[in-house]
Amino acid sequence: MKKLKRSARLVEMTQYLLFRPHTLIPLTTFADRYNSAKSSISEDLAIIKEVFEAEGLGELQTLAGAAGGVKFIPRMPKRASLQFIEGICRQLELPERVLPGGYLYMSDIMGQPLVLNEIGKTFASAFAGRDIDVVMTVETKGIPIAYATASYLNLPVVIVRRDNKVTEGSAVSINYVSGSNKRIQTMSLARRALKEESKVLIIDDFMRVGGTIHGMMDLLGEFKATVKGVGVFVESGEVEEHLVEEYVSLARLSGVDSKTRQITVVPGNYFDEGE
Repeated sequence: MKKLKRSARLVEMTQYLLFRPHTLIPLTTFADRYNSAKSSISEDLAIIKEVFEAEGLGELQTLAGAAGGVKFIPRMPKRASLQFIEGICRQLELPERVLPGGYLYMSDIMGQPLVLNEIGKTFASAFAGRDIDVVMTVETKGIPIAYATASYLNLPVVIVRRDNKVTEGSAVSINYVSGSNKRIQTMSLARRALKEESKVLIIDDFMRVGGTIHGMMDLLGEFKATVKGVGVFVESGEVEEHLVEEYVSLARLSGVDSKTRQITVVPGNYFDEGE
């Protein structure tokens, strides 16, 4: 790459880091890329680090030594996440969103890239300090959120299917009890999709009782995998007891009146404690 002016180099380095979260980048990579001395690159990174932290974009970790380098860890300040989620709560409280059974119509929100981007960044911030290998979700509505989260954690996504597909090859299937209607249902995961003893982050769009997430946990047991965290976009607050004990929710559906079509949605348990 041709030698750039410092201002141009700073812009290009920032973009390079933003597109490679949780990736250790040796200083030699930047030195060779911009035909610059490592001392100059270190000074540039110090400027970027200061801006990232001042603007709440994340951390720029520096690792010393021959095998060292820099790693960008995206983080969204909790106060910024709360402000965003409060806006989403107001959208979810629109009367026309009420569906039979006390569910909410959320597909339009899930179809907005900017919204998914903020949800993914918030989940990535919540679970940034955990040792995770893959992000898992169940088809279909949780898929966009899972990919948004995985993009900020720089991790692959594993999708649990409702039924076994021929194109998936050999798979492990289990029966589980749906938490909402107590029906026996089936989910499966291709054997090639997940390595044994993987460390997994489960992401889902909505949790009423937690039967589906509990089923995914049982399925992961067949792979000797470890659940390192559970993230839920919206949880139902009308349930006395969930089947899943530890989870992070961004919003809580605390009340739905089907007759008056009045909906109450508040920020989830992620915001119960201060930053």
